[in-house]
Amino acid sequence: MTTAGERVRIREASDADAAQLASMRFDFRSSLVDPTESRSAFLRRCGRWMRARLRRRTWRCWVAERRDGIVGHLWLAPIEKIPNPIDEPERHAYLTNVYVRPEARGLGIGERLLAWAMAWCRINAVDTVLLWPTSRSRSLYARHGFRGRGRLMAASLAPAISAAHPRGRRKPPSSRRGTSR
Repeated sequence: MTTAGERVRIREASDADAAQLASMRFDFRSSLVDPTESRSAFLRRCGRWMRARLRRRTWRCWVAERRDGIVGHLWLAPIEKIPNPIDEPERHAYLTNVYVRPEARGLGIGERLLAWAMAWCRINAVDTVLLWPTSRSRSLYARHGFRGRGRLMAASLAPAISAAHPRGRRKPPSSRRGTSR
């Protein structure tokens, strides 16, 4: 059981975390809908997938960890935009699989994981972060600037991106010609 006084550390996941992350993925998704795949088959398949993406760094994952292991995680996939001749960021991000174990909920761990991911997005000149929340998590994302109706929520980061980043500067709205991306 995680308590309010217990130290929880946020760090970037490595491929060595894949087995534990796959197990948590199964716990998360099977709590929402009955699984159609056995736990053992899913853990093998998902563990391989996660190890490969974490090793190649095509996906990013942050974990919340205490002495006895990982209690929460968040996954993010950077998405390249087609090069653009105007001065705007050329990357989006897909945020998914945000999960905190039930016994660790209510301690701000989801908030901390999301803050780390959003900081990474700002540092790496991400234009917009997209996600499909559960009904329970919508308020968390709304507190972090995500907006949307229906299933999709998005947070536009472009105005907040540092002007020092070569693809992160924006011209004032009055001097921009088109708005299509």
